[in-house]
Amino acid sequence: MSKLRVLALVREGLEPPESIGKLKTDEYLSLPWKTEFCVVDSLKNLGHQVRVLGLYDDLLSVRKVIEEFKPHIVFNLMEEFGGIALYDQNVVAYLELMGLKYTGCNPRGLMIARDKALSKKLLAYHRIRVPDFQVFRYGRRARRRKRLQFPLFVKSVVEDASLGISQASLVKDDDALRERVAFVHEHTGADAIAEEFIGGRELYVGVLGNHRLEVFPTWELLFDKKPEDQPLIATARAKWNLKYQKKWGVVSRAAERLPKTIEDLVGHRCKRIYRLLGLSGYARLDFRLDKRRLYFLEANPNPALSADEDFAKSAEAKGYDYKKLIQRLINLGLRFKPLRLS
Repeated sequence: MSKLRVLALVREGLEPPESIGKLKTDEYLSLPWKTEFCVVDSLKNLGHQVRVLGLYDDLLSVRKVIEEFKPHIVFNLMEEFGGIALYDQNVVAYLELMGLKYTGCNPRGLMIARDKALSKKLLAYHRIRVPDFQVFRYGRRARRRKRLQFPLFVKSVVEDASLGISQASLVKDDDALRERVAFVHEHTGADAIAEEFIGGRELYVGVLGNHRLEVFPTWELLFDKKPEDQPLIATARAKWNLKYQKKWGVVSRAAERLPKTIEDLVGHRCKRIYRLLGLSGYARLDFRLDKRRLYFLEANPNPALSADEDFAKSAEAKGYDYKKLIQRLINLGLRFKPLRLS
């Protein structure tokens, strides 16, 4: 394996330290730069020369480091630019314009997948089952189409990581819908989407590759201590608040007792969705399983990549230890060829 110069792009303020010493589990899990440390530490252990750049809204700093360091590849850990989630695609587009290789998804795939409404429209056209939905434009009062039936789940069209999602996101009448749409508009500055709430199991599936794709074992989000009459909602607290996770027994692990028909369907459908959305590198696809019907919820290109997250754990179940996974992402980035008009 050749040793490379790798530029790790991270959000400003999330530059990881050289080492973290011995930490308790809770201390480690709450580190704000946990993912960045996991990736950079693994790259160094693989023998690569690594330069870390904290980036917020200044692409000139990227150009300067590129000219000085001359990286073989950029390990892209940016999830936003200038505080705007959708702008991460522009960072990747800039890397392409600079002629640089990079890990993760291409800009077109990021643009399509980040827009939850656009991706659902595209997939529905190709007869992939998605919940019925309606978009409420930023700053406009919510007026529901009559055919869109309650209960509905309201969230931002573009934000990920369950930002802005709480128990109040599930609404059962027009007054609650208007109130929640206004909340999303105010707190995210973006359009809101209200979609048919699908009960049942929440499934996550990792996909790896550019053209030849690998589908990881299906993972499931579970609330082991949740009352039976309480709907399963992947709120921001459920994903990021350790105290809340302990209280309700929030865990994610390999899905058990899936019907054979669903297991067969998941692999085929994930590859089809990945290609239809124009994704590359790696992604996590989210579904709801209601009885025996599988609904696509959303795609997460460049999902959370720390060693304890769903994607890395499901990759491990597929045979990729963490360092092998990081090297695989490097290899995929080196092989990816952006679309060119000439």
